[in-house]
Amino acid sequence: MFSRTTVTILIAALAAALGLWAAQHFFAPSAGSSLPQTRAVRLFEPARTLPAFTLRQSDGTPLVPGELKGHWTLVFLGFTHCPDVCPTTLAEMAKAQKQWAALPETTRPRVLFVSVDPERDTPDRIGEYAHAFHRDTIAATADIPALEQFAKSLSMVFAKVPPPEGVRADQYSVDHSASMAVLDPQGRMAGLVQPPFDPAAIAADMTALTQAWKPVKE
Repeated sequence: MFSRTTVTILIAALAAALGLWAAQHFFAPSAGSSLPQTRAVRLFEPARTLPAFTLRQSDGTPLVPGELKGHWTLVFLGFTHCPDVCPTTLAEMAKAQKQWAALPETTRPRVLFVSVDPERDTPDRIGEYAHAFHRDTIAATADIPALEQFAKSLSMVFAKVPPPEGVRADQYSVDHSASMAVLDPQGRMAGLVQPPFDPAAIAADMTALTQAWKPVKE
């Protein structure tokens, strides 16, 4: 039997998947695009401007859209109590981060881990968790309404799953999208990476995108 929470997140996930399918099929990179062909990253065209958002970084400073400009960024939703998907994904991304480490810091791709469990994940906790995989990973969170708005803008979903009867209330889990959003150096959603993740292919794609990007003149 499916719980109401499970049915709700499945419906939301299906809607998000349909939206991403449409984006991939109707907004695929054009033949004349200046961006390189990619293997792991599925690019959209045109890239989609994200609505305003404010997250809290692990050092307590705000993370706003302007902070994400100048770099290609991989965005992953998760939580520190996650038993499998989150640690596996961050470990795979750490391998990719090592492969693009030689790129200039001013343009080097970034990984942004956003915790969707602010009830248990304090800024300090998410920082320690993310940096245990790679020191360059950015960690952030926010209150639930802000997180829901941010996730929706990326065509992603998450939902708190109550623990089984007889288990402590704080032992709940959180269902969430497993894909990663790809933001371009203008902070727009430009693509998607879906599991299973291939660190070498992702690193190659992000390196090629970084090297091919031409800054937009103001």
